[in-house]
Formats: sequence, C-alpha cells, structure tokens
Amino acid sequence: MGSAPAGGNGGLAGLIRCLAVATAMLPFTAQAQEMNGFDLKGSLIPIEQIHSGGPPKDGIPAIDKPDFLSAGFAAFLRNDDTVLGMTRAGISRAYPLRILNWHEVVNDHYGKDPVVISFCPLCGTGVAFDARIDGRALSFGVSGLLYNSDVLLYDRQTQSLWSQLLGQAISGPLKGRRLSMLALTQTSWADWRKAHPATQVLSTNTGQARPYLRDPYAGYEQTEELMFPVEFRAAGFHPKERVLGVKIRKQAKAYPFVELGKTSGDFSDRIGDAVVNIRFDRDAARATAHDSDGRQLAAVVGYWFAWYAFNPATAVFHADPYLPKQ
Repeated sequence: MGSAPAGGNGGLAGLIRCLAVATAMLPFTAQAQEMNGFDLKGSLIPIEQIHSGGPPKDGIPAIDKPDFLSAGFAAFLRNDDTVLGMTRAGISRAYPLRILNWHEVVNDHYGKDPVVISFCPLCGTGVAFDARIDGRALSFGVSGLLYNSDVLLYDRQTQSLWSQLLGQAISGPLKGRRLSMLALTQTSWADWRKAHPATQVLSTNTGQARPYLRDPYAGYEQTEELMFPVEFRAAGFHPKERVLGVKIRKQAKAYPFVELGKTSGDFSDRIGDAVVNIRFDRDAARATAHDSDGRQLAAVVGYWFAWYAFNPATAVFHADPYLPKQ
C-alpha cells in the first residue's frame, strides 16, 4: 500500500517521498494518539513505526462485490501479466495485479467461506486469509497506514488494524488475534490459465474508474530505494529480489528467485524438522512450497526487503552449485 497511485513513475515516487517526509515531521504526540481515524494507543507495533502512506482511510477502495469473467473473456490480460491464483471449495480464481495495484483488498467468498485477498504493491506481497474470527465473518478495507512499508488493513466490524505480513491485529478490539493464512499462487496469467482452464478472473468491473491498463508503480521494482522506513534492513540481495518466504511454526526461510534459478526447479528442503518440497518455474516466475503429501503450503512471494523486515532471523536458501540447473 503506497500513496494514491499517481501518473507516471516519477510522479508516484515524488509524491510518496513528499508524503513520507511530511508524516515524519508530524509531532510525535499527534502520531501516537490517532492516525487516519484509528486509535493507536496500546498498539502491538511501536507507534513511531506506523506511517501514513498518503491516502486517507478507504482512499484506496477495497473491492467488496467482485465480478468475475471466464478465462476466455479476460481480453484485458496479457499472457505475462501477474495474477494471484487460488483454488478453494472446487473453485479457481485469478486476481490480476493490474487491478490489485489500484485496490489492494478483495473481499470474496468461496462457497460459504469468506476470504480476503490482499496485495501490497510496495512489498510485492499477495496474501490470502480466511476472513473469520471465532466464526464471525469480517470484511476489510485499506487503512492508508503502513508498517515496515507493508499495508495495514482494517476490519469494518471492529475497526481493528491488521498487519498483512504478520496476519495479526495490531490495535483495536481484536488486538493480538490472528487470521488463518491460505495457500495462494503468484504467477503469470498464461501459467495459471494453463493449470486451471476453468478459472474465473476478477474483472475490471469494480465500480471504480481506474486506468487498469497502466501500472502506477512502473519502475519501482527495479530501484533499490525504499519509500518508507523498515525496522530491519536486508543485505545480500537486491532489496526487490523476489523471494518465496515459508514459515513453519517459528522457523522462517527465504528462497530467493535468483538462487532458485540455479536449481532443477523441483527439490526437497528442510525447515526446522519439517520436510518441504519447493517448486519453481523460471518462465512463469512462480515459486510454491508443498508438504510431503504434495499439498500447497500457505507461503508468501514478495520482495526480499519485506520478508527480512518481518523475519530478521530468517534462514536463506543458497543453491548447491552441483545441483542441475533449469
């Protein structure tokens, strides 16, 4: 979640920088009490590490009534467009980043199951959650606030703030509660459609007028610059290097794509005492983790800096130079 998308790469970067500087100059007491209408007293996150991304609450509008097309009618998508794909309750759906860049949150249902799909353009992270707490369905919006450059969502039922990459409420009545993360695949449209020919696709009929054919963050992935502060700064790879981040219990491990490209693309590894199977496709820029029975695990694909900011003790995969390459 960043500033309200502006025209052109330079416009976006300049606007975000100005907003970040302006936020940093606010008196600490003003920041500490309330931001964007959210009460931050007692936050699980140090209040000085919560920043305004620019837009007000709901300034980036969530999609609450998603409209879907069959794959053959998604003419606005190119084969190499990136989508977030999920299969649940016998239903496969693709959520194009062309749309998520402008909305960041989709409140959806798979059968009777409420699900929230979230995407943070500043961290490159797509995460899906079961949207229920104690059997109560929640719906989510974009708060306009950031922690570690990552979007803070809020639920409309209690006004609690939720960290996307923590999967946890950091303030409000649900503070400390966690959402159940679901398996989600970040891949190319061609790759997802080939694997799921009956997939549904989120359409541009969102109820909002947005230039979905334009990328408001064009150029951001190539620069090493971060627009907002993070608690821990990563080293060893380009900050925007894509990684597959897997966490099993309290053990975290990052699989940089640059290292995965040195492997056969399908291999077993260990995280703590658990065996995981890693599957990587260079052409589709797809990396997923699976258990010993082949079930896809809930994991995160995103930028290296973001994974490290939330998991500074993470292990990092380095390819064995003797493994056969793809």
